[in-house]
Amino acid sequence: MSEINKVVLAYSGGLDTSVIVRWLQDTYGCEVVTFTADIGQGEEVEPARAKAEALGVKEIYIDDLKEEYVRDYVFPMFRANTLYEGEYLLGTSIARPLIAKRLIEIANATGADAISHGATGKGNDQVRFELGAYALKPGVKVIAPWREWDLNSREKLMDYCQQHNIPVDFAGQKKKSPYSMDANLLHISYEGGILEDPWAEAEDDMWRWSVSPEQAPDKATYIELTYQSGDIVAIDGKAMSAAEVLTELNRLGGDNGIGRLDIVENRYVGMKSRGCYETPGGTIMLPAHRAIESITLDREVAHLKDELMPGYAKLIYNGYWWSPERKLLQTMIDESQQVVNGVVRVKLYKGTVTVVGRKSDQSLFDESIATFEDDEGAYNQQDAEGFIKLNALRLRIAANKGRSML
Repeated sequence: MSEINKVVLAYSGGLDTSVIVRWLQDTYGCEVVTFTADIGQGEEVEPARAKAEALGVKEIYIDDLKEEYVRDYVFPMFRANTLYEGEYLLGTSIARPLIAKRLIEIANATGADAISHGATGKGNDQVRFELGAYALKPGVKVIAPWREWDLNSREKLMDYCQQHNIPVDFAGQKKKSPYSMDANLLHISYEGGILEDPWAEAEDDMWRWSVSPEQAPDKATYIELTYQSGDIVAIDGKAMSAAEVLTELNRLGGDNGIGRLDIVENRYVGMKSRGCYETPGGTIMLPAHRAIESITLDREVAHLKDELMPGYAKLIYNGYWWSPERKLLQTMIDESQQVVNGVVRVKLYKGTVTVVGRKSDQSLFDESIATFEDDEGAYNQQDAEGFIKLNALRLRIAANKGRSML
């Protein structure tokens, strides 16, 4: 193991990754570089510096990546109206390619031999981190402690901390959240605890960002979202950066009980997993984006996007953001968004998101044709007869040959 001299670790400052720092130092006899990403997890990341220093780390990276995260990862994903398995807005999945990218950048800058992460051997994140790392630096060495050590419980990790004098702030706390949580500016995920029983209802005090729909205001909130090339650039006429948009939508959605999701999903590693997700802003963004597309996109372009979206979602979920096929799909998706400009008016009320208006200078909606009133010859209804008969031709031929569809 002597060939490993320096490792860049994705470091949260929590129990697992603090143990990993010392374990890497002891097991590989290497120098550890820590990298902590601020992607809007809603808690202070700077304390990770003091914790890393206490563990003897000399090179410490703490990066504010919120704008890059939303601008270059979340927004491109929402241009595709992305849902995994029809429900999941991919809040955890879409954060991993950015972290992988930054790990490799730091490894290159520091001359590190390897990277490391705290993902377990049962989850999707190990796949996402490592596929990204190998795509960006094919020869990189990846150290995944959860696949090597025998510290497979919280109790064993705590014992390791005591034996090795590892300072962990919450080591002496009597009570810990029963859930495994992961947060970023797009969502919070909750797993473990009672959620491991798919029949058990999640406790209401588990949720961090949103009130329950029952406790949401009795008066609806109306907002207007301005789109430019498929991305929201203003709320109620106020220009905002990408991260500011998502932050404000999280606040508005959370205040109105929007964004709670409870699902059982199929992990890439083969098992089913029950998780709860809190995604207030994203839950507003999805129907709003579909609404502006509904008046600006050509029918066949919109339908093609819908057909390709499940495959695009699976690529992100499974960790293939840095793949040629995802890049190809993204190029097509982004090209379609050049005309997706305008304003969408949305009503937020007790856990629901309702689109109540949409307008665009590039709208394909022609009221003179679509009207139920006199269209003054804009559309000849008699043309429909030939259209129907031509489309029925194959059906009529089959029926005449005795091929009953009953």
